[in-house]
Amino acid sequence: MRMQDSDFGMATRLSRQAELFVPEISWLENRNFDAQAIASVPLFVGCAGWNLARSVQHNFPSNGTHLERYSRVLPAVEINSSFYRPHRAATYARWRDSVPEAFRFSVKMPRSITHRLRLENTRIELQQFLDAANNLQHKLGCVLVQLPPNLLFVPSIARDFLSELRSSVAADIVCEPRHVSWAGHEANEIFDQFRIAHVAADPPAIPMTAPLSCTDTVYVRLHGAPVIYHSAYSEEYLKQLADELADHIKLSRRVWCILDNTASGAAIPNALFLFSRVNAEIKLAAWKQALI
Repeated sequence: MRMQDSDFGMATRLSRQAELFVPEISWLENRNFDAQAIASVPLFVGCAGWNLARSVQHNFPSNGTHLERYSRVLPAVEINSSFYRPHRAATYARWRDSVPEAFRFSVKMPRSITHRLRLENTRIELQQFLDAANNLQHKLGCVLVQLPPNLLFVPSIARDFLSELRSSVAADIVCEPRHVSWAGHEANEIFDQFRIAHVAADPPAIPMTAPLSCTDTVYVRLHGAPVIYHSAYSEEYLKQLADELADHIKLSRRVWCILDNTASGAAIPNALFLFSRVNAEIKLAAWKQALI
């Protein structure tokens, strides 16, 4: 099955015909469906970082570090600081022990690998990065590979790098290429071969000239639009996106959605709204199924 780029988040071009009706949660919990299964849905909504501005702290527990408080409300976070500087193994271990059992981290690959070495001769740097990040243990949910805008697709380089990465990582791996040469069938075939999911970014860095592979992982990064890293997303956009993410979950895909519009404080409110909305969609679907 193949999926077009537009399937992942063109919510701004779509109008919603009616508001979703969600029965009271307490009423839903008394219906005959597997509530435990709903709680274990592979949904990882979060932000690029866990800093809690004063304006959003009332949404989180009052005690603990920012990460501890964040992780009791949202199920995932993307570590972007690993792109700029290495973290010690002990730091990853401390983060691992600070969060609930079901919480998951997505870790961004260092720019020394993607931007300086440009995916070539990376064995030493890659091993150093993974030796540290693997201290997250089973809470390492994903490795994010964001490529520089001027990195052209060279099949042999891409294949060698992704092969080595896949052989070293059991978690999800997702790639966010930003040069149009990565948008064709040959790049998709390599992603398929090594079970690498293509990041669906907003705004998109490149137009897709070939349909995206539909792997078992969906990874959406919302950078903010129209002003990247700053703009908040509208409720209408997030409602439509929630519908799309819920549809992927119904098809047994692991769904990640990371809000990267952190610069002006929009990420946390957007993530809270989206996470609540997708959960409501899933609960409504389970309620309908129970009535069949």
